[in-house]
Amino acid sequence: MEYTRRMLFMVIERFKPGCVPLISERFGRQGRMLPAGVVYHASWVEAGGNRCFQVMEAANAGLLTEWVGRWRDLVDFEIVPIVTSSDFWAGRQPG
Repeated sequence: MEYTRRMLFMVIERFKPGCVPLISERFGRQGRMLPAGVVYHASWVEAGGNRCFQVMEAANAGLLTEWVGRWRDLVDFEIVPIVTSSDFWAGRQPG
């Protein structure tokens, strides 16, 4: 079995004005609607309810495109490739 290196992404969702009830209704009816190959890890919602921060995993950012398309009418997205702190620091050589 061939191992495919997977990447982590911080997905920052900005809810469009007035769309929180619609987002809640769609999520309740259809769930997260992730395509195959995208793994959800965790999420946090800003206290004011305007943004959501999610950690996702996929082989590449392109796999998130289908998912974003399912929500783009209600949410604006920013997708940031991330690494764990331990991976970041392990790759650094002292001075």
